[in-house]
Amino acid sequence: MTAKIVYPCEGTCSRQIDIELEEEIIRSVAFTGGCHGNQQGIAALVRGMTAAEAIERLAGIDCRGKGTSCPDQLARALGQALEAKR
Repeated sequence: MTAKIVYPCEGTCSRQIDIELEEEIIRSVAFTGGCHGNQQGIAALVRGMTAAEAIERLAGIDCRGKGTSCPDQLARALGQALEAKR
């Protein structure tokens, strides 16, 4: 079953992340706002990855001392999606 997640970002240039998860595999990620090249790169790298692996790799990444970043926000969104399934 495919789940579509809309996650409002906090503390980053990106305003929102749209994610499609099939079971726990990331099928697509699209960022609204932020650095377009970096967002495309992140989305391409995590496509096909399990949500748990992406969380492990991305959680805690900081951008300019903000305490978060676009990759960290993606990890948070995926974490919430996994928690909601339990």
